[in-house]
Amino acid sequence: MRHFHQLQEVELSESLVAVGTFDGVHIGHRVMLEQMSREAHARGLLAVVVTFFPHPVVVLRGLEGPHYLTLPDERARYLGEAGIDVVVTLKFTREMAAWSARHFVQLLRAHLGMSELWAGPDFALGHNREGDLPTLTSLGEELGYRVRVVSPFHHRGVVVSSSRVRALLAEGEVTEAAAMLGRPYSVSGPVVHGDSRGHTLGFPTANIDFWPQKIVPANGVYACRVWLQGQRYDAVTNLGVRPTFGTLPPLPRMEAYLLDFQQEIYGQTLEVAFIRRLRGEQRFESVEALTAQIQRDIQATREVLQYEP
Repeated sequence: MRHFHQLQEVELSESLVAVGTFDGVHIGHRVMLEQMSREAHARGLLAVVVTFFPHPVVVLRGLEGPHYLTLPDERARYLGEAGIDVVVTLKFTREMAAWSARHFVQLLRAHLGMSELWAGPDFALGHNREGDLPTLTSLGEELGYRVRVVSPFHHRGVVVSSSRVRALLAEGEVTEAAAMLGRPYSVSGPVVHGDSRGHTLGFPTANIDFWPQKIVPANGVYACRVWLQGQRYDAVTNLGVRPTFGTLPPLPRMEAYLLDFQQEIYGQTLEVAFIRRLRGEQRFESVEALTAQIQRDIQATREVLQYEP
């Protein structure tokens, strides 16, 4: 997979193209993209995704706070795993939002050789979403491309969407979110120094400095799989403000206790994959009560993860 950041960097003779934010690259996205990829490759063509960063709603609505399920490079990696050959991540601006649908598809034709535009039934592009499917189909007849519409994908009777995944994570429903993503939801970041509270308790944790605009699950304690330098470890991860210790941090902290692990890993990047929520965050009356609960969380994590692949 090749990843570009401007259409002007790409010159293709012919390709099949999908356009969208594709945040999270969930199973609904993958069904369409894998189908597009198979068809492109069967015809000796490339499968291309054009996507955006920042997310359009962040720019147009001034949305603040965590919103993203995937960072741009992370999203591109998942798109590549879905069979996409070329990803173009465009910087979304208010100027781009003013582009007409005609201008947009002309760029796709000129730089990507787009012969087919693949989309869902509610897809639109261009200023004020003027480029709905009938408009794009009409433009295609003029400019020389076809529009292929793919039905939305359902999971347990619910349409799979990035918005639904965000809502599940906000409720701590990481198992159901994983079912919609097709993989456990994960958050990455470097290990930084904390206040050594876990070490004092006998459970040294890795404090992870995650990107503040990336969504994290609801505060609580989770059974997790952690990846470090290509190796997988089991972990108990706490997300929250640690109410037992009084002074609350301004943002939730992510602290992972890697089971059966003794190495110093400051500065290294951990990827934490959330498998199951064990409990909500709670305040304990004593350090002894907290320590006893941590022991129970460790045992619960071992029991949960022994059945996970």
